[in-house]
Amino acid sequence: CCGATTMSEQESLRCSTARNRGGVQRVEGKLRASVEKGDYYEAHQMYRTLFFRYMSQAKHAEARELMYNGALLFFSYNQQNSAADLSMLVLEVLEKSETKVEDEILESLAKLFSLMDQNSPERVAFVSRALKWSTGGSGKLGHPKLHQLLAVTLWKEQNYSESRYHFLHSSDGEGCAQMLVEYSASRGFRSEVDMFVVQAVLQFLCLKNKNSASVVFSTYTEKHPSIEKGPPFVQPLLNFIWFLLLAVDGGKLTVFTVLCEQYQPSLKRDPMYNEYLDRIGQLFFGVPPKQSPSYGGLLGNLLNSLMGAGEDDDGAEEAHEDSSPIELD
Repeated sequence: CCGATTMSEQESLRCSTARNRGGVQRVEGKLRASVEKGDYYEAHQMYRTLFFRYMSQAKHAEARELMYNGALLFFSYNQQNSAADLSMLVLEVLEKSETKVEDEILESLAKLFSLMDQNSPERVAFVSRALKWSTGGSGKLGHPKLHQLLAVTLWKEQNYSESRYHFLHSSDGEGCAQMLVEYSASRGFRSEVDMFVVQAVLQFLCLKNKNSASVVFSTYTEKHPSIEKGPPFVQPLLNFIWFLLLAVDGGKLTVFTVLCEQYQPSLKRDPMYNEYLDRIGQLFFGVPPKQSPSYGGLLGNLLNSLMGAGEDDDGAEEAHEDSSPIELD
C-alpha cells in the first residue's frame, strides 16, 4: 500500500512538472513571437513580469529556464541591454533559490558571458556576481571550473591578460600554458619567452596550486616553438623553475635558499620574483614571514589580490594585469 502511495505521488509530481513545462513552452512561444516582430521593449517587460510571478510562486527552475532562454533570444537579435538584464535575473534566481553549483549551470553562465558585449559594464557586473554565487557568497575568488570557462572565452577573444587571471584561479594548468604560448608568440618579445611561464608558475605556487604550477611549466616548455627541448634549458630562468619545482617536492629549506642565491642575477629581471619567492618560502619551506606587517604599495596590493586577501574580484583582476611580464597594451 505504501509503495502504491509513493508511486502515485511520483506520478502526480511528474504530471505537475510536465504541466509546468508545457505552460513555460506556451509562454515562451508568445514571447518569441513578440521578439520576432521587433516588439523588444514589450517582450522584455513581459519577461520581467513573469520572472517576478514565478519567483513569488517559488517556481525557481521555471524562472531560471525562462530568463536563460529569453537572454539567448535577445542576444540573437543583438538586443544587448535586454539580454544582459535577463542574464542578471538568471543569477538572481540562483542566489535566492540557493541552487547547488553544477557544471551544467556554470556552463550556462559562461555561455551568457561569452555573448555579452566585451566592453560593457554589465559584463563586469555579471562576472563578479557569478563568481561570488559560485562559491556560496564566500570571500573566495570563485569556483575553479567557472574561472576555467571564463578563461577559455577570454582567450578566444584574445584578451590574454584577463584570460590569464582566470586561468590562475582554475585548475587548468595545461589550458593556461597553451594560452601563454599564444600570448607570448603574438604579443611578446622573443627574449621574454621564459618570463611568461616563470610568472605563472610562481603565482600558481603562491596560490598553493603545486600541480597546476608543474603542468603549466612542462606544457609551456614543451609546446613553445622558441624553447629548445630541456631540461637543461638555454634560458637560466627556466632551469631555475625546473629546480624550484623539484625543491618544492622535497621541502628542504637549504636547497631552496642556495637555489635562490645562485640564480639571483636572473631573478633580478623582474622585481616581483623575489616577492613571490618570499611567499613560496613561507608556504613550502617553513620560512617565517618578514617582520613588517604587510608588503607596501603596488607590490603589496598585487600579492594581497593574488592570495585572495581582497574581497573585490575586479581589484584582483586589475592587479594581475599590472603584474604581467611586459606592458603591451
